[in-house]
Amino acid sequence: MKVSTRGEYGMRAMVSLAKLFGQGPIPLATIAADSAVPLAYLEQLMLPLRRAGLVVSTRGAHGGYELARPPDQVKVGEIYRVMEGPVAPMSCVSEESDDDTCPMIEGCATRIVWLRVRDSIIDVLDSTTLADLLHAAGHAHAEQSV
Repeated sequence: MKVSTRGEYGMRAMVSLAKLFGQGPIPLATIAADSAVPLAYLEQLMLPLRRAGLVVSTRGAHGGYELARPPDQVKVGEIYRVMEGPVAPMSCVSEESDDDTCPMIEGCATRIVWLRVRDSIIDVLDSTTLADLLHAAGHAHAEQSV
């Protein structure tokens, strides 16, 4: 399974917002600089993140984006699915699979390994929060410094 640029950049942007959590709306230019995501690309990524309820936006001179929930309440899996879609190392084991994508699905000897891979990926994505990423990277949480 390979994560696209969209997934990587979306995750970076969300980590930047997590680092700056509690400081109010963050301008896109600040997020772009902190996350090393091109501004034009970042603009495209924020709409699906906003629609998914992961970020909120504020218009105006002091506007920008901020996390809709604290970093410890935003799971990496939520971001991944907005950016990449369902977890699917193989189409026949996609989270949204209808199980009729392959004529060999019944009795398939290899499907079990792809199901285990999918489930392992889901477990990691859904048990990791933005706060966990910040902690692992050694960043102070905004809420700890207040």
